Amino acid sequence: MVDVTVGHGGHSFLFGRTLGRGGTLLGLDCDSLSLERARQRLAGLDCRVILIKSNFSEVAERLAEAGVGEVDFLLADLGFCSAQLADAEMGLSFRNEDMPLDMRIDESLETTAADIVNGYDEKALADLIYEYGEDRASRRIARFIVRRRQQERITTTGQLVETVCGALKRPGAKRKATKHPAARTFQALRIAVNHELENLKALLSAGPGLLKKEGSLAVISFHSLEDRLVKWDFKQRQQDGIYRVLTKKPIVADREEVLANRRARSAKLRIAQKN
Repeated sequence: MVDVTVGHGGHSFLFGRTLGRGGTLLGLDCDSLSLERARQRLAGLDCRVILIKSNFSEVAERLAEAGVGEVDFLLADLGFCSAQLADAEMGLSFRNEDMPLDMRIDESLETTAADIVNGYDEKALADLIYEYGEDRASRRIARFIVRRRQQERITTTGQLVETVCGALKRPGAKRKATKHPAARTFQALRIAVNHELENLKALLSAGPGLLKKEGSLAVISFHSLEDRLVKWDFKQRQQDGIYRVLTKKPIVADREEVLANRRARSAKLRIAQKN
């Protein structure tokens, strides 16, 4: 199996226990710290474990380099682990004012969220927040960002949160069930910085060529832009006779799981099997 977003190895550990000595588990991640944690977690498995630092958009190249042919199972979990959200260097969270406005999961990427916030013109900022954040207040938010950066460069998550909340005239999330007013802007910037949708398209495009007959591709997405791409890719390939979609509707967490893990409320799992 191939876990293209191995993270700290949670999913891989569960699947790896079923592979046995004759199986191979290959994990990809562009975050060096996550790879090291995964290596420690998966060390006791009986199966062969190969961990590679790479973005999942390059999965075909990495498999070829590792001498792995067609695979039985591809898994992609497009979410972020709690450690990444808490990482003071990444600046992914809108709940910590002290984080630098970075958002790069892969440290080799050149453009940071601060570069975009301080470098894009007002229209480009508004278009990005609307397209990737699906925020209908994108033009007002962009206007407030440009006004703020004329006074000072926006370099921290706290500055950006304050600016967005000011644009929306809200001090922050009023209660736990309310989406934070800066959530959509942060999502838009993170997607842009890490080229998330382009990478997902590359993975979906590579899927049919990597799977054995009756091999499966499973994708866990966390927002509508991702889920829409997966849904339509699976649907089109089913119409072309390449896949059989095993999930007519996405599998979602039940109430008990959401209570235990609040982030699971946004997760949607879709699975397709190669004909």
